Amino acid sequence: MSEILIHGARVVDPSQNLDAIQPIAIRDGRLVDPDSLEHPITLNLPGKTITPGLIDLHVHLREPGQTHKEDIASATAAAAAGGFTTVLAMPNTLPPPDNAEHVRLIRNLVDDHAAVNVLLSGCLSQNRAGNAPTNATELRDAGCVALSDDGSTPQDESVMRDIMTQAAKLNLPVIDHCENLALSKPGVMHQGRIAQLLHLPGQPREAELSIVRRDLRLAAETGCHIHLQHLSCRESVELLAQAQAHGVHATAEVTPHHLLLTDADCLRYGTLAKMAPPLREEQDRQTLIAALRDGIISVLATDHAPHTAQEKAQGWLKAPFGIIGIQQVVPLCLDQLVHTGLLTLPQLIARLTTGPASLLASTTPQLGTLRLGAPAALTILDLNATHTLTPEASLSRSTNAPWFGRSCRGTVIGIIKP
Repeated sequence: MSEILIHGARVVDPSQNLDAIQPIAIRDGRLVDPDSLEHPITLNLPGKTITPGLIDLHVHLREPGQTHKEDIASATAAAAAGGFTTVLAMPNTLPPPDNAEHVRLIRNLVDDHAAVNVLLSGCLSQNRAGNAPTNATELRDAGCVALSDDGSTPQDESVMRDIMTQAAKLNLPVIDHCENLALSKPGVMHQGRIAQLLHLPGQPREAELSIVRRDLRLAAETGCHIHLQHLSCRESVELLAQAQAHGVHATAEVTPHHLLLTDADCLRYGTLAKMAPPLREEQDRQTLIAALRDGIISVLATDHAPHTAQEKAQGWLKAPFGIIGIQQVVPLCLDQLVHTGLLTLPQLIARLTTGPASLLASTTPQLGTLRLGAPAALTILDLNATHTLTPEASLSRSTNAPWFGRSCRGTVIGIIKP
């Protein structure tokens, strides 16, 4: 029997509205009453903070098929170093998880190489092509906890309606990359003053908004839980809030880069600031922060998207979209959001625990909580340690991010997982 008793730490657990200094007890990978322990190993952690194990709903593992960018071992090592005990893998692998055989292939790789708990999202459409729905029942039975075509979404409304109807019957959330390709292409950044200055094609807001409107309407029609990925526009927040007020089962996420950067940063960082959806304007950034604080947006997710230096060096028109961030998000947000007073610590932790856990509750219960009896998944933080983010400390195989060289107050000490 394995027993651990942790003393002296501040415990922040939004699932219980808990913020207090109190002991944490673990027996055989489960949280238990401290008084029930017999011969525990004792850890004294004064000045540290313990939270439920963090959950990232949006991670690109790149394996199978693109291991020159990242693999399961490196991505999950970076996740553990970033404080995450559970991640949801996006389906844009080669092959994609669009049938049970492909899901089993990826599951076996995860079982062999993952350093944290990895959940799988199955494809919305066959081969992620957007033309025909997958068999959602087959994917659920193979172990998928959600459906997504992340990187794209079906452009045909009838296809999306069929998918959402299936998902609603199975109680599977649909995770939605809101991009109207007829409007976004060939844009490489936000359509605005900076794009004009750089003489680059821009993506209009409507490329995001038209799919947000469509899929919120389809969620109302079908009863499907729609989760809107990486919102970037203030108008998207308004549409989401209106849908939620009318009882639509709709949630959303925002990324650290959309919270901390704007399209003006493209001048400084070049293609390290090229992402989909693109960085928008300062008013959008402020609206996203307010929506995260108020719970309209209930999830903070990294959209960890590794690419090689050679790929990112191809210039704005050819470089791939996306940046990494799973190891850097907590220090960045502690420094830029919590220590600046824009979010409280419990608000930030809720968006990394109870928010994502609620999306997965029907398929994966007992995530994101320190309640007695739950699996002992914990994250340990030092809120005041100062350090600089460096590529040398990053465990990802790729370094495509504008974060390196930033000094941060607040860091991840480690995780405990079942």
